[in-house]
Amino acid sequence: MSSTSTKPRGFAAMTPEQRTEISRKGGVTAHLKGTAHQWNPVTAQEAGRKGGLARRTKTPMASPVAQPADKPKT
Repeated sequence: MSSTSTKPRGFAAMTPEQRTEISRKGGVTAHLKGTAHQWNPVTAQEAGRKGGLARRTKTPMASPVAQPADKPKT
């Protein structure tokens, strides 16, 4: 099936209010089931540490440089 015009599907087709309502229901359900993530001081500290480490160790991506195929021997 090929169509020339594409329409948004799923969440992209919804209004912001509809997306918010669905997300809210999912969060409420997760808390009722007991499967929602609960932050405590230990997990918050660990997440902050990992974020700080990741930020410090990031290096800018090297731009691709064209390499000559073979240098002629002189």
